[in-house]
Amino acid sequence: MNTPLIPRPLHGVADYLYVPTVAAAPALFGFAHARTPARLARLISGGVLASTLVTRAEWGVVKAMPYKTHLLLDFVSGLGAMALPWLAGFSRNRAARNTFLTIGAISVAAGLLSGVLGDAEEMPLAAEE
Repeated sequence: MNTPLIPRPLHGVADYLYVPTVAAAPALFGFAHARTPARLARLISGGVLASTLVTRAEWGVVKAMPYKTHLLLDFVSGLGAMALPWLAGFSRNRAARNTFLTIGAISVAAGLLSGVLGDAEEMPLAAEE
């Protein structure tokens, strides 16, 4: 079994950095005035925070969701984020479109480099420790 390039503890740190960055993206990159992409950025940020908080990992608070499920959500939500500029009608807003392409690519890459395709190691359940 190959070790993922991003180990589970580091993935959690990345998630907790990703959440405020995505939430602040509309203000940081100049599309806070555009209601749809600004709201979607906050929605994505909140979804990643919720997923992170309930993941069974060192950094999860509730530890209910398997880590591989978390990675799959990262991967799928990243693909969705990259499609949103066209699906939600803001593809002509260059700043918003490029931001969503970037945050989506980061999410897809984080999932892949953390082992979504099979190399990720689950944290043992408390009863198994």
